[in-house]
Amino acid sequence: MIVYVIIAYITAATGGTEAFVGSSETAGLLRENLFTIGMVRGGSWGLSTGDILLLLGLVFLFIEMVKAAGSGTATIMNHALSMLVFVIALAMFLLLPLFATSTFFLLMMMALLDTLAGFVVTIVAARRDLAVAD
Repeated sequence: MIVYVIIAYITAATGGTEAFVGSSETAGLLRENLFTIGMVRGGSWGLSTGDILLLLGLVFLFIEMVKAAGSGTATIMNHALSMLVFVIALAMFLLLPLFATSTFFLLMMMALLDTLAGFVVTIVAARRDLAVAD
């Protein structure tokens, strides 16, 4: 989300909100293809800035899921910070036009999934530890 915020504000500062988000006539930086790859059977696949941001978000979501398997004070703090990131992202999505995009919405949903999965994994691990102790 930090990368999204930086790109959004730099692009909007130099060319306005439409330069980043786009309009009905033009594709902004978020939807504009950065490059196109030719496929074997003649088709082409384009990758936009928004797609790359979503890919980066998925990579970080995977890392967070792996970290959620731990237990302890640091893990609880990680869950609290994940919740804070989600709440801030939700406020930005609802209140700021630069963040009212499908790309940011999906990044925000990744933050929510990170938060919920972290709590669920921690609770399941705590129950398992309790069952072993009995």
